[in-house]
Amino acid sequence: MATAHDHRLSSRLHLPHRPTSAPRRDATGPDVVAGAPAIAATRTVDVAVAGLRVLLGFVFLWAFLDKTFGLGYATANGKGWVDGGSPTKGFLSHVHVGPMAGTLRGWAGETWADWLFMLGLLGVGLALILGIGLRLAALSGTAMMALMWIAEWPPAKHLDSGKATASTNPFTDYHVIYAISLITLAAVAVGSRLGLGALWARLPIVRDHRWLL
Repeated sequence: MATAHDHRLSSRLHLPHRPTSAPRRDATGPDVVAGAPAIAATRTVDVAVAGLRVLLGFVFLWAFLDKTFGLGYATANGKGWVDGGSPTKGFLSHVHVGPMAGTLRGWAGETWADWLFMLGLLGVGLALILGIGLRLAALSGTAMMALMWIAEWPPAKHLDSGKATASTNPFTDYHVIYAISLITLAAVAVGSRLGLGALWARLPIVRDHRWLL
């Protein structure tokens, strides 16, 4: 016969089951620790992409400054654009190989060619350094690199005169690397917070015309 003590014990052993709640994930839990390498990797990628963007932008911007003011690097002192020199004449007048050699020599020193070339260098350089207008920068920069690649024509082993071109690769040179880098940056770095891209993307005109990103 069950006693009062047995009933009390039975009630204790048959309490309604309460399911255990799932472990709470908070900012101090192990999930954050486990995800830390991924977060660090993402930040490393962001910094690496921003570094590539700024350094490549400086390549274009420095070319503009050197050719404009004759800083003594690729352009001799006193031979800058502001001194009356032509940014395109020295290079294009010595094109002696490739399918557009005659056409490019005809462009050498032309006012329109000088202005387009210099505006391209300045625009692409500033866009990359600031992180804005990367799609336009990629388009114009790639067009510039393509023309310069054609002017140097790496597939040729010899000039029309028979002199060796000193080409080290029939296809891939720094023009191709720069062009691919521009396209890559336009694909992955648009709106980057490591620059003015995010602020630029919020402008009404840019929101309405996404090709300005």
